Amino acid sequence: MNWAGLYEVLSGANRYSTSIGRVWLSVLFIFRIMVLVVAAESVWGDEQSDFVCNTLQPGCQNVCYDHHFPISHVRLWALQLIFVSTPALLVAMHVAHRHRRAKRKARRCGRAYDDVAVRKPPIDGLLLCTYVVSVLFRVAFECSFLYAFYFIYSGVKMPRLIKCDASPCPNVVDCFVSRPTEKTIFTIFMLAVSAVCLLLNLAELVYLLVHYCSRASGRATARGDAVGRGRRRGGEGRRGSPEEKR
Repeated sequence: MNWAGLYEVLSGANRYSTSIGRVWLSVLFIFRIMVLVVAAESVWGDEQSDFVCNTLQPGCQNVCYDHHFPISHVRLWALQLIFVSTPALLVAMHVAHRHRRAKRKARRCGRAYDDVAVRKPPIDGLLLCTYVVSVLFRVAFECSFLYAFYFIYSGVKMPRLIKCDASPCPNVVDCFVSRPTEKTIFTIFMLAVSAVCLLLNLAELVYLLVHYCSRASGRATARGDAVGRGRRRGGEGRRGSPEEKR
């Protein structure tokens, strides 16, 4: 898979994110994608070929492997990274739609088009809603894949020996997993980084909520000040009107 292309797309979408979102992208690429590409794929590369069972029964070894490892750790993590990364494109599509709409409006009105202002808009209004939805999707996908991992593998420790009695095995056979300690270390690392990304997403939701509340409070204060000034001016005008009549 072309992870460099994925990172380029995410980097373009990340220009419209918060500072926490930029930290999330750095953690995602350095500690998850790079580790998956550089190290984890080589560790799990010989997974099925080195899964050995002490039987000569045809098909027994393949059935035991499929029973205990229905999906490879690496493929599950790759699928997780794709799902977790995709919601960031919602923000990019929203900004691109706003970009095209502003460009058409400027063209109809015959005004100059400020390309930079549209490309880096403030996170408010509908863009804020889109951004919050994208972060919520990231949180949902992270939680779903963490649950799926524990549901499929029932823990993080890679066993050295597996007892298997699935058909067509003639009896309970012993199967041996290659590099169990190394795989356990990588599993713990990937799950820990996934938990860190989940915490960053939750922190970004809190940041967006505080940002929205502060902006709403500022707008309410500004409207209150404007109403107060208008009332004071109206009172001064009413007090001055009898003198003008005299």
